[in-house]
Amino acid sequence: MSSPADKENTKPSNFLRQIIEHDLAAGTYAGRRWAGRPGDATVQASGGPDPARIRTRFPPEPNGYLHIGHAKSICINFGLARDYGGVCHMRFDDTNPEKEDTEYVDSILDAVQWLGFGWEAHGTRHLFQASDYFDFMYRAAEYLIEAGHAYVDEQTAEAMRLARGDFGKPGVDSPFRTRTPAENLARFREMRDGQHEDGSMVLRAKIDMASPNINLRDPAIYRIRRATHHNTGDKWCIYPMYTFAHPIEDALEQITHSLCTLEFEDQRPFYDWLLERLTEGGLLQSPPPRQYEFARLNLTYVITSKRKLAQLVYDGKVSGWDDPRMPTIVGLRRRGYTPEAIQLFAERIGVTKSDSWIDYSTLEGCLRETLDVTAPRAMAVLEPVKLVITNWDELHGVGTLDACSAPVHPHLPELGRRDFKFGKELWIERTDYEEVPPKGYNRLYPGNKVRLKYGHVIECTGAVKDAAGTVTEVHATLVPDTKSGTPGADAIKVKGVITWVGAADALPAEVRLYDRLFTEAQPDAGGKDFIESLNPDSLKVVTGYVEPSLGAAGVIAAKADDKFQFERHGYFVADRVDHTAGKPVFNRVTGLKDSWGK
Repeated sequence: MSSPADKENTKPSNFLRQIIEHDLAAGTYAGRRWAGRPGDATVQASGGPDPARIRTRFPPEPNGYLHIGHAKSICINFGLARDYGGVCHMRFDDTNPEKEDTEYVDSILDAVQWLGFGWEAHGTRHLFQASDYFDFMYRAAEYLIEAGHAYVDEQTAEAMRLARGDFGKPGVDSPFRTRTPAENLARFREMRDGQHEDGSMVLRAKIDMASPNINLRDPAIYRIRRATHHNTGDKWCIYPMYTFAHPIEDALEQITHSLCTLEFEDQRPFYDWLLERLTEGGLLQSPPPRQYEFARLNLTYVITSKRKLAQLVYDGKVSGWDDPRMPTIVGLRRRGYTPEAIQLFAERIGVTKSDSWIDYSTLEGCLRETLDVTAPRAMAVLEPVKLVITNWDELHGVGTLDACSAPVHPHLPELGRRDFKFGKELWIERTDYEEVPPKGYNRLYPGNKVRLKYGHVIECTGAVKDAAGTVTEVHATLVPDTKSGTPGADAIKVKGVITWVGAADALPAEVRLYDRLFTEAQPDAGGKDFIESLNPDSLKVVTGYVEPSLGAAGVIAAKADDKFQFERHGYFVADRVDHTAGKPVFNRVTGLKDSWGK
């Protein structure tokens, strides 16, 4: 088994790894103590040396379904903790009672575990929620007031906004800024006790109204909001602001490296200011956590705004949060993405400090890499037309079927072989016949020979059409002694090889051909209406036929969530919601190669 040190030396370096390695070498957090649970300075001082070399955290707000951008953060936080002998905490940042729901809590936990990560280590379950810290947050707020670092402001929201100034103009002190700590403490307790209306006053940190960083111009840290919280019920009518709560959560959990995306970079000075005040007051253990920012994931042909994703769901543009076209983790999973593919993607795109766009084909490429080495093969016909071997009865007898086989996986012989029947009537792709072939066409047309893969060589003699001119049957004759794998089968050389399934044993299946949800690489850039970029061809549903090995009694019987390579067509997954043995449903995951826009 490899050690954390081994992993440190094998993973590609980035600036976060360099920071962690520097801190480990310098022993920055070597003296920390851990009481086995989150707690203030007194609680942690009672514990032993921290068994985790580092502590990171993944702190989503439970107000929606996680998407591919969150998957990057999950892989970074849990992955770095794993690689450096640390622990990653799973924490719900549930400080906003009006938008949170246990449905989202359950989906988030499931997503993290599906991606291959967990939160149990050293005999402790590191699953926390910010609302469990409300008592300490309130105590911290009272300490700031008593120390002269916070005050209750009763200006209107508009007056406070105007008084903050802007990048070219310093802010103006609130008329309530000079209240004594005793006056502020009394007023704050009135807020806590429900004596004032929602929005009538806030608690603000007292920092510097002239600061060039507007986030330091006395930010609000508590507001009045009467709302039932999913965890604490109606205990509180005041709630901490996210920028106040988050650093406290990190500190109580003894986080060493608080990793977040670049939009929080301007908040870092307040993060540091707050932890410095609470550490010098003896409320939190030293050294405090440090925040580091990395670029968020910008993926082409995708939107990740929770509001816009919700609009797609509620306006019926998609079938739900788990629609396979959605960038949500539940959607990606239903589409057929694997945890290995998403982890590989996160590693391949790396971690940087600058924003950039990642092409969607990179994600698809990672998926192909993971599926190619594991996915069983099968033949399927998605746009079927009947092929009739007109001399079959003469050569083999009426009603006779010929047994054919193929490997389950070309590079994994231990998986065995799959069996199917060749007979007089077969199903082939409609595009495999042309009466007048275009240049370079090597499939079926009158007079041309092709090999039916794993079967026989046939020679096309023509087709039957209906009154509208649509081909209803393709006719061919079988060339004797050309069965794949038999002596002399290669005596007749052909340029074309096509896939097929037997009419006698093929299984009808619903096949959902998913494509990218948007036609533009950046569908909501520059304030565009992203709805106008919806791809009208992002889903086509066809009834096709698949080989019998995918049936209930087949050697690679398809069960919900199983992935396959349909030879020639790409990778498919048995839909995890709708697929049954009696009614197969397959989703196209991705093609065999990137062909978008070509």
